[in-house]
Amino acid sequence: MSFSPGEEGALSQAAPDVNTQDLCHNPAQCVATGNTSEDKVRVSPVVDEASPSSTSSFEILDMESVLAPYQEVQPHWFFCRQADDNTFWLPFSREDSDKLENSCNTAASKEEEVVVAVDGQRYDVHVKERKCYPVYWEQAPTEVRRCTWFYKGDKDTRFMPYPEDFSKSLEEAYMISVTLNEWKRKLDFPTGETVILHNPKLIMQYQPIGLQDEWISSPSEQTRPRTVKRGVDNISVEITDGEPEKVDHLVFMVHGIGPACDLRFRSIIQCVNDFRSASLSLLASHYKRAQQDGLVGRVEFLPVNWRSALHGDATGVDKDIQRITLPSISRLRHFTNDTLLDLFFYNSPTYCQTIVDTVASEVNRLHDLFKQRHPEFNGAVSVVGHSLGSLILFDLLTNQRTGSETREGLSSWEPCCLKCDTLEQALSKLGLQQYLDTLQAENLDLESLALCHDSDLKDLGIPLGPRKKILNYIRRKKLLEDCRTQTECVAPLPPLTTDHVGNQPLGLATQHSQFHRAQSVTSAVDYEYFDVGIGQPSGGIAKGQVSIDYPQLAFHPQMFFAFGSPIGMFLTVRGLKHIDPSYTFPTCKSFYNIYHPYDPVAYRIEPMIVSDVDLEPMLIPHHKGRKRMHLELKDSFTRMSMDLKNNVLGSIRTAWQSFARLPAVALPPVIEGETTTETDLEETRASAEVTASVKREEKSADFGTKILEWPSAFHNHYFKGVCVEAETSVSAEQTQQPEIKVGMLNGGRRIDYVLQEKPIESFNEYLFAIQSHLCYWESEDTALLLLKEIYDKLGVAFEQPQQ
Repeated sequence: MSFSPGEEGALSQAAPDVNTQDLCHNPAQCVATGNTSEDKVRVSPVVDEASPSSTSSFEILDMESVLAPYQEVQPHWFFCRQADDNTFWLPFSREDSDKLENSCNTAASKEEEVVVAVDGQRYDVHVKERKCYPVYWEQAPTEVRRCTWFYKGDKDTRFMPYPEDFSKSLEEAYMISVTLNEWKRKLDFPTGETVILHNPKLIMQYQPIGLQDEWISSPSEQTRPRTVKRGVDNISVEITDGEPEKVDHLVFMVHGIGPACDLRFRSIIQCVNDFRSASLSLLASHYKRAQQDGLVGRVEFLPVNWRSALHGDATGVDKDIQRITLPSISRLRHFTNDTLLDLFFYNSPTYCQTIVDTVASEVNRLHDLFKQRHPEFNGAVSVVGHSLGSLILFDLLTNQRTGSETREGLSSWEPCCLKCDTLEQALSKLGLQQYLDTLQAENLDLESLALCHDSDLKDLGIPLGPRKKILNYIRRKKLLEDCRTQTECVAPLPPLTTDHVGNQPLGLATQHSQFHRAQSVTSAVDYEYFDVGIGQPSGGIAKGQVSIDYPQLAFHPQMFFAFGSPIGMFLTVRGLKHIDPSYTFPTCKSFYNIYHPYDPVAYRIEPMIVSDVDLEPMLIPHHKGRKRMHLELKDSFTRMSMDLKNNVLGSIRTAWQSFARLPAVALPPVIEGETTTETDLEETRASAEVTASVKREEKSADFGTKILEWPSAFHNHYFKGVCVEAETSVSAEQTQQPEIKVGMLNGGRRIDYVLQEKPIESFNEYLFAIQSHLCYWESEDTALLLLKEIYDKLGVAFEQPQQ
């Protein structure tokens, strides 16, 4: 802020003798609120006394130095976050803060609300309202603030921003002190706070005793001041530059059972935010050169929440369960109702339909919304499922169709042939006659109703339950028409071949599946996809699966990642013992089963495909480029024990052969009458025996030398490779592991990938079992594997940073 000489003169005439001065331009929003003169901020000089804490706890400015002219403070925008009954103020990125500041300067001249997209366009900030709203999920809006002044108490861990009007009062008082070069000014606010400007670097706030914490009893603690700082540059806070605008890949993440996704009881939204932050850090470190060349942008991760629809007021299942729950051990029963019951709901025909409909509709909604906010996006889309969420996605992807009618998902339905019924008859069958007037008011008949989406019916004020009934009725009627069309044009049966699942003739299985499609109106599954090994013609993916109508996704996923997945167990329980190696998802060509070795919920997939070979899972490399140290030592000691065992056995065998060898036959002594020839022969044999003895002594000496040199050779052989560079270690592991074909479920590549346990987890695997099932959201190794597979398909090279 600049001042003309006239303004400075006016300040110098008024400031020294002022007793009350209104420094707050908006008393309604200022901390010092009110309409009378008593509610105004009082500015008065302070006697020339040292502050109780100023000389001992804070730095003192050399007043003889030349003061710099006043410069307006640079604001930075913060947003509020609530966690564990605590309030945190976190800064926006520099890019988002600049956008908000520019919009704030132009918003004053506009009557309508100014909306700014921030944080990767996942949030919209209403600048005039000072609120931040999420775009892709439902969440309470959070407060945002244009911050210039900050405070921190002795027990606080970070600086907190003052309200904007409070900061404005401090800034104006600071401007007067700098302009007039008059310090030790005291500001008394109507709420009782007192701020003293000792000098430009020492500004303190004193709390009134009445506002102190009632638990504080010590007078010294009650009079402890707060440290006040001006500008974000003078506080310790980490501010990022912002996310890249370019999105290379879109990933939807589906949660598992229960409302919490980790041991800190955080929601799927918070866990996905952490996973996204980890991916951004890994992109900056492992794809640094590609980012500098503009080849890499970022990967967007969006959460898919299906539990709210299942446990909401529309189904009423929570109230029904609560009525029959016993009052004893209430906390354990509450935990069971919140978490484990989701598994039983998924095996129920009624609630399984609700779950898959919610997941598919939510994924399609997020996909459409993302395309609207990123019209330039032309990348691929992948899906991630954790725990039960992976099983839901597995069943959805198994039941996708590749025909032109469903390629665009639910949004591409053609009008159904529903001429046999009227709208009134259809609603009567569904028990929804009360909504007839609502639909007729919009001139809707059955044909136009078939074109409506869930959002259209919601706009008409129809609740969730009736909406699901109407949409399900339309889908079933369309499926019935499709089945009738197919039975009229039945192709000749293929020749009988042996199926890999139940040793049934494949032609007979096809005949059974065609008959099933003609008769059933409750399943949209095309069983021709499952004759290769996943499904059985008796119904569903396998025996025991509920028969429901699986909706279609609006896109073809490129990859499917399963975290801590029970897919293998569920397929086995359903009666499936073997997956044909030639089977693949209809619309997704890559599948990765990622799990922690101590995860009690995770199961493998590869043994169901390749049952005659005992394959170890692929070890996921550490994000720093090597095995963890304790695993290296474990492998080294394993090799050492095997080699030592072989060497000891070999040495014992050699020693036993040496001792068991018969000595040379002793010759009788020379007697009189013997010839010199016999004597010479005896001397020759004795000489040979001495030579052999010397060789044995040399061999023994050589063995002793080897014993002395054994520690050095042991270290070089077993521990030389533990601390080598990361790239050499990883390349050696990849060289040792030959490529093995495990079917087409992942395009011929490996499917099972195991994480490396931490050193502390190896001490007691039972103690860390639950944590192992929830560790994927914060696992940098998992995030790096996803990034590597995504960018390998884009042709971007992976870089291992130097340690």
